[in-house]
Amino acid sequence: MDDLRSAPPPSLREDDHVRGDPDGAVVIFYADFTCPRCALAHKRLTAHNAHVVFRHMALRAKDERALPAACAAEAAAAQGAFWPFADALYADQGRLDDPHLWDRARALDLDVERFDADRKSELAAEKVQRDTRAALAAGATTTPMLFAAGIVHPGVPDGDYLARLGYHDPVRIQKTS
Repeated sequence: MDDLRSAPPPSLREDDHVRGDPDGAVVIFYADFTCPRCALAHKRLTAHNAHVVFRHMALRAKDERALPAACAAEAAAAQGAFWPFADALYADQGRLDDPHLWDRARALDLDVERFDADRKSELAAEKVQRDTRAALAAGATTTPMLFAAGIVHPGVPDGDYLARLGYHDPVRIQKTS
C-alpha cells in the first residue's frame, strides 16, 4: 500500500444538483448549509454563473442542524426545487429550525406534507451521507471544498481562482461592456 493519495471526487451522477453555464468548467462544490463560508462561496459561484455541482458535506459534529438542513434540501429536490431552496437556506442561515424549513417549503409552493416525509426519509439521509463520504474520501477537510479542472480549493473561491477556471468578475464585465 504505497499510494496514499485521496480518491478523486466521483464523476457527475444522475442525482447531482447542477446549475450554471454548461459550457464553463465544472466546479464540484462540497458544502454545508450551516457554514457561513459556504454561503459566501455559494454567492460568488452564483454571481459568476459557474457550472456548479452541489454535493453535501454535512457533518453533525460541526453543527447539529447540518444534516437536517441537507435532508430538507433533498426533500425540496424531490419536488424540483433544490436550487431555490438552497438559495433560501444560504440567504438566511440563522433560521434553519423546522418551522423555518416548512415556511421555505410553503414559500416555494411545495407540498409541505410530502416535503416533511421526504426530509425524514432514508433516501434523503443516504444521499447526504453518500455525498459526505465521497467528500471525505476525496480529501475534503473543510467546507467549502471545491474541485475543478484538477484544482482543489479549500475555502471560499476568490477572483483569481474563478478566473483560472474561466469565470470572470461579472461586475467588471458589465462595466466594460
